[in-house]
Amino acid sequence: MRLKRLTLAIVLAGMGLTAGAQQTLRLSLSEAQQYAVEHNQTMKNADLDVKKAELERWKTLSSMLPSAKATFDYQNMLGYEMEMKMGGGAGIKIPLNPNGTFGVNVAMALSGAQVVGTMLQNLAMEMTDISRQQTEQQTRSQVKNVYVSILVMEETVGLLDSSLANLERLAATSQSAVDVGAAEQVDADKLQVQVASMKSSINSTKRSLQMLRNSLILQLGAEVGTQVELTTNVDDILNVDNATALLMQSFHPENNYNYQLLEKNEELAKRNVNMAWMDFLPTVALFYQYSGKTYFGKDEGMNMTPPNMIGASISMPLLTSGTRYASVKSAKIALQETQNSRRQAEDGLQVQFNQLCYDLASALETYDIQSRNLDVTKRVFDNVTEKYNYGRASSLEVTTASTDIISAQSNYIQAVMSVISAQVALEDMLNMKQ
Repeated sequence: MRLKRLTLAIVLAGMGLTAGAQQTLRLSLSEAQQYAVEHNQTMKNADLDVKKAELERWKTLSSMLPSAKATFDYQNMLGYEMEMKMGGGAGIKIPLNPNGTFGVNVAMALSGAQVVGTMLQNLAMEMTDISRQQTEQQTRSQVKNVYVSILVMEETVGLLDSSLANLERLAATSQSAVDVGAAEQVDADKLQVQVASMKSSINSTKRSLQMLRNSLILQLGAEVGTQVELTTNVDDILNVDNATALLMQSFHPENNYNYQLLEKNEELAKRNVNMAWMDFLPTVALFYQYSGKTYFGKDEGMNMTPPNMIGASISMPLLTSGTRYASVKSAKIALQETQNSRRQAEDGLQVQFNQLCYDLASALETYDIQSRNLDVTKRVFDNVTEKYNYGRASSLEVTTASTDIISAQSNYIQAVMSVISAQVALEDMLNMKQ
């Protein structure tokens, strides 16, 4: 029994320590985006890809630089003597003393393919860096969408709580009137059902809000269980004037990351054509070799190894049965395909930009309508509840008004999110800092 109590105490203490160590982040929108850029796991992988591409470039570049190798050999014939006989029958014995040879070999080979290969790696590194910037843009956009969704949900919960308080007050008043015989039970029951419906809507919104908060933590790259307090208001983010100003912007494809990657792909295809032509050029190789031999016996042995040697070679391919020419033609065709894809993508991006402008314009119009509708619906609800207090409105009118305000709040949320989503998508297309 004592062991169980001790175990329970340890568990509770651990839970207390965990709760006490829970981190709380107070972040504005810009701070949340920067935090995600620094801690998001996808961003970390993108940064690692850039470093990996740089290492690959240096690996290719190093193949063009001289390489040096040192060797040491030791030989021991265990006292064996080599005998050389002369014409008269006499012979000379030559001892094969233990010996060691230290050698250094420096070599370098250079071909046109290596030069073009280095250029290809430079392009690959540039493409990786563009992909990293694109990942950062996507991370900032995702954080903004989730951030705004949380703010709108919190605002919605506040509006629903206010409406619920009015409904509960009316339901209590109606039930009191029933108790004294001044109203029918069915009217009070209708209001109780509406109160339950409003509570269900609030609970559903709160569950959605918690899911959004968990999603924000994942986007930020923060530890699970971290509490996040948002310090930016919806009105500071949802700037209709700024969103409207986006519609006046001109689209320049070269600023778009997807288009930049297509341009790099085209440049890469051009380099591949050059690479194919390099197979017709010779390969030049140079080397220097030093070899120092030392004998460890009393007498020096016979040393026929020159201590220094230099050399050069040139290799030229002569006949490959048309393989190289076919490679050049294939690379040229691939270049044409890449150019066609880039032109098609350029037209597609322009169409996409126009569509995003239409989407944002429509979202702004819907937002304006739903904002006014929410204001009117709220005033109608307040007016109906006030009339109900004085017996000039029925419970059916109160039910209808409460249903209308829930619907109006839902439509308002969708309108706000549509504006933010359309604005973020257009900013991404224009490559504007968010």
